[in-house]
Parts: sequence; C-alpha cells; structure tokens
Amino acid sequence: MTHAGDAVARLVRDEGTRVLATLVRVTGSVDLAQDAVQDAVVRALETWPRDGVPGNPRGWLLVAARRRAVDVVRREAKRLGKEADAMPAFDPCPDPVSVRDDLLRLVFTCCHPALSLDAQVALALRTLGGLSTAEVARALLVPEATMAKRLTRAKQKIAQARIPYRVPAAEELPSRLSGVASTVYLIFNEGYTGRVTLITEAVRLARLLASLMPDEPTALGLLSLVLLQDARRAARFDSSGLPVLLSAQDRSAWDGSLIKEGVELVGVGLRRTPSVPNPYVVQAAIAACHDLAPSYAETNWDAVISWYDVLVSVQDTPVVHLNRAAAVAERDGPAAALALVDELPDLAEYPWWHASRAELLFRLDFVEAAAEALSQAVATGLPAAHAAHLRNRLNPR
Repeated sequence: MTHAGDAVARLVRDEGTRVLATLVRVTGSVDLAQDAVQDAVVRALETWPRDGVPGNPRGWLLVAARRRAVDVVRREAKRLGKEADAMPAFDPCPDPVSVRDDLLRLVFTCCHPALSLDAQVALALRTLGGLSTAEVARALLVPEATMAKRLTRAKQKIAQARIPYRVPAAEELPSRLSGVASTVYLIFNEGYTGRVTLITEAVRLARLLASLMPDEPTALGLLSLVLLQDARRAARFDSSGLPVLLSAQDRSAWDGSLIKEGVELVGVGLRRTPSVPNPYVVQAAIAACHDLAPSYAETNWDAVISWYDVLVSVQDTPVVHLNRAAAVAERDGPAAALALVDELPDLAEYPWWHASRAELLFRLDFVEAAAEALSQAVATGLPAAHAAHLRNRLNPR
C-alpha cells in the first residue's frame, strides 16, 4: 500500500469507531451497525484512494453505513414477509458533543453487568478499539476461535436482554466501572504499541469517565495512569518508527503539563482510596516514579519495586509479575530478573514474555538463546516495530 493509501486507511479506521457509535444509536443493534460500518469501510477503501477523500469523511461513512443497514433490514423483512421498520432520521454531520455522547453510550452498552467481565472487555475492544478478533484474542491471551465465540455470544446477549444504549444513571455507574476502566486501559495499551489514535481515544474516554465519577479512585487512577504514560509519547519512537526504550528516551521531550496533571491525580486518588489499594492508582504511582526521575539512572528502583509489591497484593497476575521483573532487572541485575520471568510459564503465548526473555538473555550474553526467544515473540504476535528494535539489539550494525 502507498503512503497515501496508508493515510486513507488510518483515516477510515479512526472515523469508523465514531460512525459505529452513532449507528448503534440509530439502528439499535450492535451486530447490524458493525456489519453496516464494515461494508462502508470497504467501500471507502476502494473509492477514496481513487476518487479522493470526501470533504466530510465521517458524514460519508455514516450515510453509506446507514444505507447498508436500511438495505439489510428491508431484505430481512421481505424474507420474513414483514414490513420493514423505519429507522430514525439522523444528522450525517454530528457535532463533537453528540459523537462523544454516542461513544460513551457504546462504552457502557458493551460494559453492561449482564455480560461477564471478559465479554465486556472483549466486545468493547472489538467495537470501540477497532481491533480485529485476532488482535482482541492476543490482547486478552486467549485463542482466536475462543474469542470469536465470546464476541458472538456477547452481541447475542445484548440483543436478547435488550440492553439499553445509554449512559446509566448515577446509582448504576459503580457496577459498570470495572469493565469500563479495563476496556479503556486495554485500548490505551493497544495504542501504546504504535497506534497513536487509540491512545488519543483512550485518554479522551478516561477524561470522560473521571468527569462522570470524580470521587472514584478507579476513574482518577486510570486517568492519571494514561496521562503519565502518554506524557512520554514524543520520545517513544525514533525517526524511523522504532521504539525507544525508557532508558534511552529524551526526557526533555516529555510533556511536563501531562506529568504535572497525572502526579496531582495520583495524590487525589491515594487520598480517596480506602484501606484496600486501588490497582489503577498504584500503577499510576509506578508511572509517576519514572516520570519524576531526573534521569533513568536516578530512578528510585526500590520505590518502583515496593509499589509493584503493593500491586501484586491486589492484582496478582502473571503480567504484573512480568513487569515487576523488569524493575528487578534494573536493581538486582538481569540474572535475578530472568529467574523470575522463567517462573511464569503460563505466559508462553504472550509475546511480551518472550520479548522480555530475549532482552534479558541478550544482556547476559546468551545471544543464541536471545534470538530464539525473539523468534517466539514474533510468532506469538510481537508488534513489528518492537521486533525490529530487538533484532537491532541482537545484531547491531
């Protein structure tokens, strides 16, 4: 694909989520809206590179998707011998507030408590994040076939239970918070591998969530966490698109205003946290340790590891242990960290586990073993830019 074609594909993908959110409101069906938007996206990718991008790309996609949805409804009604239900009129040029509200409604629809937490996160990543089924499966560490079935069941549940497409009342918000926060952060993580538009979307959703629930530590911690990590955006990739490790980043390029806002939110989140630590606030505290260090060499690794120990006490997962091991590598050396990483065999399908092993083995001068770990990382889905970075580490020019 040409550079221009890449730009068109990114534009279509970015607008697709907003169009989907609006079309779900118009059609009342996640399934129908998703199929209609997919059809509109295919048409856009076929025609825009040839005819040029329309002046209002979102409006074009909305109109095309709605027409497709109407055709599907009419065809199905004819097949069943019924009269097609009329769809409500809609504005093909919705204002930003309407788009924001539609997105927020879609977040809460996907994260309804009638769905299991796994299903909530999977469905929201697929619809809001624009991830493929394979990408969602990789993000949640399950086989693709399992994820396809999970997504199908979730959409059927929404239709059968007539889950409403709306932002819930204030008293309902707490029961939805866990799924919404997990979803927003997973969207952010997917963007953090290089899809910048997903980062922007996740930060915007986190801000909306914090404005809805300003006293909730989870909402405050989530917003703090994504801001403190997003503050490093300008330094995370070099001019050729390869990732730059935290140790080598130009800290003068970090966004000081985001760091200030994020650190202040950590303080508020800690003050509002009850006796049990909040996972998002704790992760934000870890990010603050990195962002406030004058240099990588001056990072307080004792504080970082202590915060990870707190996180393990409330979120004892293999991925948390993997991240903790990265901090141990800096304080105690790569051998100590590798011993911890090798105690996590249940992450064998997780590309970052293999990538971590590749980095640690390389630092221990086990170059052949590092190359094998890199091959496993690539085979299990390590993003191309990160794979290229590791290859350069193993085979410097």
